[in-house]
Amino acid sequence: MTRHPLSAAVLASLATLASIHASVQAQDAAPASANTLDTVIVTGTRVSDRTVAESQSPIDIISSEALQATGTTELATALARALPSLNFPRPALTDGTSAIRPAQLRGLAPDQVLVLVNGKRRHTSSLLNLNGTIGRGSAPVDLNTIPVSAIDRVEVLRDGASAQYGSDAIAGVVNVVLKGAREGGSLLVQHGRYSAGDGAQSQIAGDSGLALGEDRGFLHLSAQLGQQDATNRARPFAGTPGPTQPALGQKAFVIGEPEVDAGAVGLNLDYALTDSLSLYAFGTASNRDITSFAFFRAPGNPTQNIPSIYPDGFLPEINNVSKDRSLVAGIKGFTASGWNWDLSLNHGYNHLEFHTRNTLNASLGADSPTSFYDGALETTQNIANFDVSRQLDWGLAYPATLSIGLEARNEKWNQSPGEYGSYADAGQGPAGAPGGAQGFGGFAPEVSGAYDRDSYSAYAGLEADVTERFSGGIAARYEDYDDFGSQASGKVSARYAFSDAVALRGTVASGFRAPSLAQQYFQTVSTVFLPGVATPFEIRTFPASSAVAQAFGAEPLQPEESLSYSLGLVLQPADGLYVTVDAYQIDVDDRIALSSNLTGDAVRALLESRGIFGVNGGRYFTNAIDTRTRGVDVVGTWRVPLEAGTLDLTGGYNHTKTEITRIAPNPEELEQSGLDLERIDRVEAGRIEAGFPRNKLLLGGTWTGQRWSFTATTTRYGSVRTTPNNPALDQRYGAEWLLDLSASYRPADRWTLTVGADNVLDAYPDENSFGNSTNGQFPYSNLSPFGFGGAFAYGRIGYRW
Repeated sequence: MTRHPLSAAVLASLATLASIHASVQAQDAAPASANTLDTVIVTGTRVSDRTVAESQSPIDIISSEALQATGTTELATALARALPSLNFPRPALTDGTSAIRPAQLRGLAPDQVLVLVNGKRRHTSSLLNLNGTIGRGSAPVDLNTIPVSAIDRVEVLRDGASAQYGSDAIAGVVNVVLKGAREGGSLLVQHGRYSAGDGAQSQIAGDSGLALGEDRGFLHLSAQLGQQDATNRARPFAGTPGPTQPALGQKAFVIGEPEVDAGAVGLNLDYALTDSLSLYAFGTASNRDITSFAFFRAPGNPTQNIPSIYPDGFLPEINNVSKDRSLVAGIKGFTASGWNWDLSLNHGYNHLEFHTRNTLNASLGADSPTSFYDGALETTQNIANFDVSRQLDWGLAYPATLSIGLEARNEKWNQSPGEYGSYADAGQGPAGAPGGAQGFGGFAPEVSGAYDRDSYSAYAGLEADVTERFSGGIAARYEDYDDFGSQASGKVSARYAFSDAVALRGTVASGFRAPSLAQQYFQTVSTVFLPGVATPFEIRTFPASSAVAQAFGAEPLQPEESLSYSLGLVLQPADGLYVTVDAYQIDVDDRIALSSNLTGDAVRALLESRGIFGVNGGRYFTNAIDTRTRGVDVVGTWRVPLEAGTLDLTGGYNHTKTEITRIAPNPEELEQSGLDLERIDRVEAGRIEAGFPRNKLLLGGTWTGQRWSFTATTTRYGSVRTTPNNPALDQRYGAEWLLDLSASYRPADRWTLTVGADNVLDAYPDENSFGNSTNGQFPYSNLSPFGFGGAFAYGRIGYRW
């Protein structure tokens, strides 16, 4: 009989518990060493002195040193290399998603993880991911807008937390804790490039702390500047020549990392007005100019090219300019009666412009411009939050902690039109020429708009160490949205320590995620290239509440609802050794997904009957699926003191399986129209179930001596699978091992010189079959969990004071 991974993990945990319990009784009184276990956490708890080891939910602590231990300058990439449960693929040729890539936790959607900064909700990106990538249909937080130089540590709560933090916290919470030192600082300069000779990256970053008053507080400032060149792993055309194809043997595409110019700053301030009252503020600001590439338009393409403008064809460039701002300001204190309180205002803003260059609008004919402003997307978040908490002496082992809070949140999302030529269908070009800029068409005024909503929430929690060994907590939250109604969630958690070396923990939590404004209102026309189909489709995304979408059977979006369970084992069998095993199950009902691309003659006829011409198909967001995610996380750290230095060993393993447990039947509108189409086809179902690695293993070690340190980390990414609509093209991409190495030398107390290489063995994912490679030109899949850039070597100079 095959045992399910969740039940097997639980049984294994209990068996391990039984075998270890007897052997560790003598360690009850042993003092704990000063390491990560003793770090006081601020995520997932309101208790002021709760440590990692005492947490009732699994918490990972990623230090600033760990974030900078590899050659990456991106926060999301650094987290993916440190956390086995986090996936951050690097897709290309996916419009804005090539520039602003989503990350996923525990195999769930990118917008089902909540991001906090210093415990306050971070605003989402304004981009909605529409192309065939992980996270299709999501608008998550752009982690890479947060400068790594500003970060003291990242706390990752791998547990449902909607009752504590509100919408989005279904898979977990990522809390970025900013640096707050009153003195000292650092300066770092880095340069590197890929072994293929491209993709050069340069960065300069620094931070500095300043004490305020006579030990009244601090101001910590951070900044970084970076530049990245594009990479290209495309191959020459190897298919059958034709008017819509490049010449045989021509390398027409650019597939890889985008060009990026980026700058970011951060601040963190805390100032005590009196002994019981203090002001605080923190924020970040970043600008990024990112250029990626679209599909090549062949010189003889009868509808997409004007030979007098581009006699050799053209490769459109998609330029995104992201401006991201965040500022939180508040006042906090405590009263004589023992209440701690915190009042804050939180403002977040993301503005994303689209430009298409080296392109044309074929419907304008020979007079078409070759670059366009396509419009912009904009997200604004404003939150007022008031928290109070106090300790209650109920005669327990320690005082209980009661927390209560109120929150008011306003969200805005705007879609602004581009210039006329970016979207116009002028009918002045070749017969059948589509309107809009080739590569990425602009937003027309009729699909643009400004939308907002308000929500209000009340929440409460109670945590207590009932005895010396048993602690528990409950939390509840009620949230009311003015666009879809109210939602309630709750959480119960507990931890029992059999000894100082063995503890069992578990949680049960309900959660929810409100549909984003972008999911409710976004509209655009996208050029979609399907495997094995020479002619692209013009697909329009319709709001689910629109008359056209409802003619396809759409219904207004509702919140996703979740119910999650976790059971974990915490082991500290020896001084410096820490191991956790956590099994989990997350059921999500009414999960929001972007429907399949609905195409065909009947679809075109239906659209034309509604006055929509020049579009081959449509799609919309829907609550049409339920999913179940089951898995297990194993994380271990071991610090080994040596005569010549210290050896730190780390290991992590994640196994996750997501299944679609329900797909809603076709609505009557699709059946009555004789369309015979699936709202969620096998392409999207396969992406949700098998588009991410089912397992991931991390093993690392760092030896630190007086002057030298050496780090080696190996990562095994499990297999992924693509499922095109043609089953004959199904393909499995096998597991792959990557090795990262670095060496650092400290010639003086303040200086550190580092050389290293990520993916030093130059590993690449399995190649696409010819049928999935666009005539041999796309050698690698966008589902690859580590990209397809190859080895990356770098050097770094650091100075601290």
